[in-house]
Amino acid sequence: MISQCRNIIFAIAFFFFVYLSFVESQPFDYPTANLSTTWINSVSASHSVSFTDNSTIRAILLRGSFGPRYACGFFCNGTCDAYLFAVFIVQTNRFPQVVWSANRNTPVKVNATLQLTAAGDLVLRDADGTTAWSTNTANMSVQGLNLTELGNLILFDSNNSVVWQSFDHPTDVLVPGQILVSGKNLTASSSPTNWTDGGLFSLSMTNKGLVASVQSDPPQVYYQRLFSGTKQNTELSYAKFRNGSLDLYINSIEASEPDLSIAIPAANSAQFIKFGSDGHLRVFEWGSPWREVADLLTGFLGLCNYPMVCGTYGVCSNGQCSCPRSGFNEVYFSPRDNRRPDLGCFEVNALTTTCSSNINASENHGFLDLENVNYFEFVTDISNTNMDTCKEACLRNCSCRAAIFQYGFNSSSGNCYLPSRVFSLMNNNGAVRNLFSSVSLKVQIPPTVTPPAVGTVPPTDSKGKNSSLGLILGSILGVLFVAVVVGTAFFVYRKRRKSNEDEEDYLDLVPGMPTRFCYEELEIATGNFTKKLGEGGFGSVFEGSLKDGTKIAVKTLDGVGHIKKSFLAEVESIGSIHHVNLVRLIGFCADKSHRLLVYEYVVNGSLEKWIYYGRQEKCLDWKTRRKIILDIAKGLAYLHEDCRQKIIHLDIKPQNILLDENFNAKLADFGLSKLIDRDQSQVVTTMRGTPGYLAPEWLSAVITEKVDVYSFGVVVLEIACGRKIFEQSKPEEERPLLSAFKKKAEEGQWLDLVENYDCDDNDEEIVEMMKIGALCVQNDYVKRPAMSMVIKVLEGSVKDVDIKDIDYNNFLTPRNMINDMSENGSRDVTPLLPSVLSGPR
Repeated sequence: MISQCRNIIFAIAFFFFVYLSFVESQPFDYPTANLSTTWINSVSASHSVSFTDNSTIRAILLRGSFGPRYACGFFCNGTCDAYLFAVFIVQTNRFPQVVWSANRNTPVKVNATLQLTAAGDLVLRDADGTTAWSTNTANMSVQGLNLTELGNLILFDSNNSVVWQSFDHPTDVLVPGQILVSGKNLTASSSPTNWTDGGLFSLSMTNKGLVASVQSDPPQVYYQRLFSGTKQNTELSYAKFRNGSLDLYINSIEASEPDLSIAIPAANSAQFIKFGSDGHLRVFEWGSPWREVADLLTGFLGLCNYPMVCGTYGVCSNGQCSCPRSGFNEVYFSPRDNRRPDLGCFEVNALTTTCSSNINASENHGFLDLENVNYFEFVTDISNTNMDTCKEACLRNCSCRAAIFQYGFNSSSGNCYLPSRVFSLMNNNGAVRNLFSSVSLKVQIPPTVTPPAVGTVPPTDSKGKNSSLGLILGSILGVLFVAVVVGTAFFVYRKRRKSNEDEEDYLDLVPGMPTRFCYEELEIATGNFTKKLGEGGFGSVFEGSLKDGTKIAVKTLDGVGHIKKSFLAEVESIGSIHHVNLVRLIGFCADKSHRLLVYEYVVNGSLEKWIYYGRQEKCLDWKTRRKIILDIAKGLAYLHEDCRQKIIHLDIKPQNILLDENFNAKLADFGLSKLIDRDQSQVVTTMRGTPGYLAPEWLSAVITEKVDVYSFGVVVLEIACGRKIFEQSKPEEERPLLSAFKKKAEEGQWLDLVENYDCDDNDEEIVEMMKIGALCVQNDYVKRPAMSMVIKVLEGSVKDVDIKDIDYNNFLTPRNMINDMSENGSRDVTPLLPSVLSGPR
């Protein structure tokens, strides 16, 4: 309640200072300023507003007042010990977004001044009077300053011609209508929270196209979108951000069609493109607050082609990071943080600076060889060579940090690249690309003790005793120890390999199993796993197509110790059941260390995108919503009552309910499922699932299929009301849906809960559906109906839902199950088995 009041006060304050500015002329719009105007970054400034994300703005110019609008002025975030002079998008009192800044590398403090001088120069001075930034436009006939509707800050002359504009000096953001001309670039910040200096990444427009690179000497390119034609005009090439695309004009100029175009989702509100500190180029749109709507480079690059996806020297494999593997005797690289493998690896022994063109003179330098590992960039430094020559060249090159060798199938000859700095590496499957690669990392080899020559008299101590005896005995013991370690490791490896082979053989013997794919087939089908549909704690889901054109969703299960048991259970149980309201398992892959599940592709995605008022892609009428509820009930009834073993889903929620092209609902994500024999009435298990959808009996850890009935009841109420189980934006007592439902149901004001989603509503049927939901969320699981009974009610064979005996005090979810939910929805209580991603999300 307090936060709501604070938000209201901030909103009133924002509009109030705008109104006071130009109340006599343009009370809600003051986009221009005249010469000889000075602004002070003062805590007492009349146009100062603090926001709910702990940022502060002191507005100088404002273009408009309602909805997301552009403003410019002083901006700070966090502790506000440093300020930018910036252009930003602001929406009432929430989450301003900087789209341009003048002094990102030289922030100023409180009491800094911005002056539009009489000579026409726009100058930013810090509190101590030092100049932090200037347009350097003195005596260039400047008449005033203007903030355009596109967010472009302009100094104009008496003819209204542009003398200077912020669009010519981009930082890390493009806004609609802005162009990035050849020779200009976007430079990412060093981190998402640090905008006071430039980062590693640069996005540049060249006379051939768009190039993204990581800053090293020389720069290393990780993305290129180039046009191969010959430039015909004298104008600079440029990229232009339009509604729906980022257009590249290389040879052509407007109004002709662009030479290349990168698609962007059409804007429903304010948008901007931001070049992030991780090298991604993302599109954000206002959606209370800003939300990502596209990642423009990933569709071409995939997960592992970003230079710092796994930090320096880290190896990326399907989005998972690790350090280069060393032998038993020496470890060359270790994680910077064991809990954050994405932060990269450091050299255990740093390379010495001693270097010479003579190979033997390079002090203890050697190589750690990594097979089938690739690098995001390859520049041919030496062509038509072999691997040994490539490595020798690296040893002679003092700045070389790796010898990267690429070669074709059945060929020892290839090309060599000698980078001076190593960022993230990636596993490579040469059989798919028909191009093989090895990376040899230059490492520092610790000096070894040279044994004495034959016939040399061993040294003695002061008492004449042989001091080498202890060294010899120590060496023998060391060799024995290494032999034991190697033997044990080999035994474990053979045992694990045999276990994996037994598992694969076992899967082939299970009757009625779905199609088995090899890993290479699925790599090809998914375009090397480039288009991600979703991800979870143990893997990701990717879109793909089989050779016959069948669209699929492939779930990868990544590196978990107990993955085998979970994988076997899922393939066996889900592969043998078929129902129109369950996502169909088409096949699987058990190929060495790879574990993947192949599901049918469900085109309209998850239910959560369609049912919440103000958030859905398209308004679903009541007939469609009612049909979805019936489909969910039929899918659950099949799992509970019609399978050989009773299957409890354990995580029914909108995210795990998918909609096909005709909006038929299909249950997905059986990774949490529990099989129960027909002669069992209940089962003991650990708490699983999602807060808000968990039945109260989870606290006792003794469950039946009625936990699914409870979750189904919650989903029914969400669909009927058009709102989430927990809404942060609501008054405190109405944030949990079940709390609000209890109050309104007792008052008989059922329809007060229904959000106005502007569809073809049927009040009487909606109330009846709420009553069904109420029956399903009763505290006593014995009183909840079976799903087969719910179907009879929905289909009309059982009339008039009786709710007289419902005690509304006893069907609310326990407080400890919902107190950690946020505005963005619920989260899993516990990480579960690798199959948490059964089916696309």
